Amino acid sequence: MSTSDPVRTRPVRPPGADAPLTLDQAPPRTMGLGESLGLWANLGISVLLPVAAVFVVLPGRPLAVTLAAVVVGAAIGAVLLGAVAAAGAREGVPGMVLLRGLLGRRTSWLPTAFNLVQCTGWATFEIVVIAEAAARVLDAPRWPFVVAAGALATLMALRPLGVVRVLARYAVWAALAAVAYLYVQVLAEPLPPLEGGGATSFWTAADIVIALPVSWLPLAADYTRHARSARAAGVGSAVGYGVATVVLFTLGVLALAAYGSAGTDVIGALLAVPLGAVAVLVLVSVELDEAFANLYSTAVSAQNVVARLDRRVLAVGVGAVATLLALTFDVAAYEPFLFLIGAVFVPLAGVLLVAYWLTPRGGWDTSDTAPARPLYLLPWLAGFVAYQLTLPTYFPGPGAGWTAWWSARQADLGIDPANGWSASLVGLAVAVALTLPLVIRPLVVAGRRGGTTSR
Repeated sequence: MSTSDPVRTRPVRPPGADAPLTLDQAPPRTMGLGESLGLWANLGISVLLPVAAVFVVLPGRPLAVTLAAVVVGAAIGAVLLGAVAAAGAREGVPGMVLLRGLLGRRTSWLPTAFNLVQCTGWATFEIVVIAEAAARVLDAPRWPFVVAAGALATLMALRPLGVVRVLARYAVWAALAAVAYLYVQVLAEPLPPLEGGGATSFWTAADIVIALPVSWLPLAADYTRHARSARAAGVGSAVGYGVATVVLFTLGVLALAAYGSAGTDVIGALLAVPLGAVAVLVLVSVELDEAFANLYSTAVSAQNVVARLDRRVLAVGVGAVATLLALTFDVAAYEPFLFLIGAVFVPLAGVLLVAYWLTPRGGWDTSDTAPARPLYLLPWLAGFVAYQLTLPTYFPGPGAGWTAWWSARQADLGIDPANGWSASLVGLAVAVALTLPLVIRPLVVAGRRGGTTSR
C-alpha cells in the first residue's frame, strides 16, 4: 500500500500552516507554481555557485566554451531535480521516505545515512561561505559570523514553510537586484580569456555544475511534498534552480575574467566591483536559506528512521553540530566534496526515476511495511563504480589513498585518466541500463496475468 493515497484524501491545511513536526502527520499542500519557482530560484541564488566557478573554467579556452559547459550541466542537473521533485509532490512524502518505494523501509536507511552526512556537510559549507564573505567585506574576524549564521539558520529551520513564503515573496527579489547590479558592472569590463581554472575538459566542467542541482535530489521532496501538484513542483524546481545555476555560475566566470588581477579568488573579484561589497552582503544575507534548508532536511531525513522524532529538536542539534564544524572547516575541501556527491547521488537518481515512473500508479509503497528490495542497490553501486572509474574523486592528504586506488583500477582496465568524459552521464547511463530490466520484467509478468502496466 502506498502512503500517498491517504495523504491525498486529507484536507489541505490553511495557508498559514507549517510543516508537520513528525513524519506521521499530513503535510499541508500550500505551494503553487509561483511559490515553487520563488523557493528554488532563491535556493539557486547562492554565493557558493560563483565561488565554485573557478572549478568550471577551462583555462586558455574561449569563455564561450566554459559558459556552454555551464548551460549543459545546469540543464542536465535541473531535469533530474525536476523529475525527483515531481515524484515527491505526487506521493506527498519527504525525500528519504520516497526511497522506501525503491529500496524498502529498512534498506532506505543506507541512502538516508549518506544524506545525513551530505546535508550536515552542506550546512557547514554554507555557514563557512556566509561567514567568510561577511568577514572579508567588513574586515572582521570570521568566527562571530559563523556563530550568527548558524544560529539564524537554525531558527529558520524551526518554521520552514513560513520561511519559504518570505523567500518566495521578498528575498528572491533582493537577491535578483544584487545579481543584476553585479552583472551590469562586470559586463562593463573587458572579458579576456582566462588562463587559470580547475576544469580539464568540457565534460569535467559540466560535471561540477551538475553536482549542484544533484546535491538537492535527496532533499527535493522534503519541500515539494507541500506542492499542490506534481507539475508545479517539477517545473518550479527545474526552471527555478536551473536558471539560477546558469546565472550564478556565469557571474562567477565573468567576474574572474573581468577582474583578472584577483586571480582565481571569486569573492575578491566580486568585491573589486564598484559597490560590490554591498551586493555581496545582500547575497550573503540571502545565503542563509541554503543553510536553513540543509538543517531542516537533515532533521526530516532522520525521521525516516524514527518517524516520531520532533524535527525542531533535530534541527537544533544539527545546527549546533554544523556551527561547530564551520568554526574549523577548510573550504579547500569543497571541490572533492562536489565530485563525491555526484558519484553517490547521480546514479541513485537514475535508479529511482526509472523505477518510479515505470511503476504502476498506486504501486509505490512508502509505508512502514515497505518490503526490502536490496536488488536495486546493485545498479546504484554499479553507477557509482562507473563514475569513479571515469573520474576518480580527488582527495589530497589523508584521502589520497582513495584516489590512488581508483587510478590503479583505471590502469588495470586501460581507461585513460585524461579521457575527458562526463562521469555523471556515464554513471547515470550505467545505473539506468541496469535498472530497466529489474523494473520491466515484473511489469511484463503482471501484464501477462492481467495486471496494469501503465502509470
